[in-house]
Amino acid sequence: MTVTNSSQGNYRNFLTALRAAHDAIYLPEIQEMLCRLSAYNLGIFFPHMHDQETGEFEALPDDVMQVESGLEVSFQHMEEIENQENRFLRVGWCWRAGETKPVAACEMVREADEEDMEQYTQHKIPKKD
Repeated sequence: MTVTNSSQGNYRNFLTALRAAHDAIYLPEIQEMLCRLSAYNLGIFFPHMHDQETGEFEALPDDVMQVESGLEVSFQHMEEIENQENRFLRVGWCWRAGETKPVAACEMVREADEEDMEQYTQHKIPKKD
């Protein structure tokens, strides 16, 4: 997916949001949420991507997912990933447009177990030459 450079104004707005997120993690109510989430092995993250040319932080667009495949991260349109639950394991969610939406996924290898039930067994790893 090609990412266009963000305008300087958008970049400043994004940096303000990033700073706010970093500051908020230490607020008592956020610490309480983080503690509650930890009981389910969940955490908190700031959804973002980087400009391909400059490396600058960019907001993750609402229709884009972060995808890890073969130990590399890419950013793909959500519609390409969300209907492939047999291939991609969702690992990150955000609240968007009044509902929970996946924003990060890992491409997985699936195998059948002794009871012929498919299960995720491992992350997809690139083949060595």
